[in-house]
Amino acid sequence: MFDVLIIGGGVAGLSAALMLGRSHRDVCVLDAGRPRNAPAHRMHNVLTRDGTPPEEYRRAALADLGRYPAITIRSEETTGLTPTRAGFEATVASGRPVAGRRVLLATGLVDVLPPIPGMAELWGSSVFHCPYCHGWETNGQAVAVQGASPQRVRLALQLTRFTDDVVLCTDGAELTAPDDGVLGRAGVGVRPERLVELGARGSRLTELRFSDGGTLPRDALFVASSTRQRSALASGAGCALLPDGGIEVDEFGRTSVPGIYAAGDMAHRSTLPMPLASVTAAGAAGQVAAAVLDQDLLSDDFALPAPFPTATPR
Repeated sequence: MFDVLIIGGGVAGLSAALMLGRSHRDVCVLDAGRPRNAPAHRMHNVLTRDGTPPEEYRRAALADLGRYPAITIRSEETTGLTPTRAGFEATVASGRPVAGRRVLLATGLVDVLPPIPGMAELWGSSVFHCPYCHGWETNGQAVAVQGASPQRVRLALQLTRFTDDVVLCTDGAELTAPDDGVLGRAGVGVRPERLVELGARGSRLTELRFSDGGTLPRDALFVASSTRQRSALASGAGCALLPDGGIEVDEFGRTSVPGIYAAGDMAHRSTLPMPLASVTAAGAAGQVAAAVLDQDLLSDDFALPAPFPTATPR
């Protein structure tokens, strides 16, 4: 039996595995191999690794983990999670269960894109959702933002720091008079027509195509995407969910189910409007959960009091 089963081999899961492995905790990382940032050509805002391709970063991370004998990495999809008297048992695609005293869920999210032809093909190359991840790369380019919500208006205004050619495409929705006014003063154009298709040359966006037959040459588009949980393991185990579909955790990464922790962009506290979806934040969440997991197990090992007050996530 492993001390901790880590389900998910993204940055949160691997960061937790590193800390636990260095603490002589036997951990098993069960990874289905579908990272959220796979479509991105490069990742940013990671000190010493800014601009590194995600797969290159992952290879380096696995090499780090390979130095610690307590860490086992298995390329398998986890299909079920069952509580046992000793902890938990994970059912994997190969059929043989894997047992652990505790579980850290780090299965991540899936980006759900608007059903517009060309959108999926350009995702990560010239169609984006995060200005902090990809805004710098649009410096001086012709940029569009899809949507008319207050958040999309803010994004359009934010992007004026990168380029003086920003257009908000409202997809037929009407802007409020104040929003329309502030966009005009900032020099942001507005296209009210419904966006129906993206034109491209290879992996690069060339134009937006609208329902009235009009087009707009653009180099980059920031879309109003949404997310969903990549795995149903948390809900299946009875973990409390937040209105946005995220897993509710406390400040230590504990879910509402004793013994199950969660980290990365799939989980956040209810006091936050959303998870901070970045490589660095995911790694930090994984390490916080790992430290608390180690202390949790230490209490069991020596019949000590719980290391931190147990509370419902909030």
